[in-house]
Amino acid sequence: MTVYDYRVNTIQGKEESLSKYKGQVLLIVNTATKCGFAPQFHGLQKLHEKYSGRGLAIIGFPSNQFMNQEPGENTEIASACELNFGVTFPLYAKIDVKGQTAHPLYQYLTKESPGVLGSKSIKWNFTKFLVDRNGRIVKRFAPTATPEKIESHIQSLL
Repeated sequence: MTVYDYRVNTIQGKEESLSKYKGQVLLIVNTATKCGFAPQFHGLQKLHEKYSGRGLAIIGFPSNQFMNQEPGENTEIASACELNFGVTFPLYAKIDVKGQTAHPLYQYLTKESPGVLGSKSIKWNFTKFLVDRNGRIVKRFAPTATPEKIESHIQSLL
């Protein structure tokens, strides 16, 4: 299994396969517009602008599982990301990223790349998974790891 084996819904509600990203480096991030880490959207957008032409795809998955920091509907989330943070990288439909109701993609990500002390749970918004061009998870980054701090890891895969 790789991330390419999963299907997700776009923020507009259309189902698509992550196989569309085959051959690209992926940065998969669970997001929330009302989170204290939301300014990271700016850094993620800068990485998108700088490296998308070299094969980086940043994809965001809004989640409301952490203190109701993403309460809106998908259309509201998309609008807030665009207006407040200038986001143009792909956002997908709001999902659960932890627990029994976690989306199968996140079940896979957390199983294949556990966090600190082997924890499989997502601890907070803006946890990031870096995936190589073959769909394999290379590294998991904590929410406190800013896009700027992980840029060198991305560069090494491009």
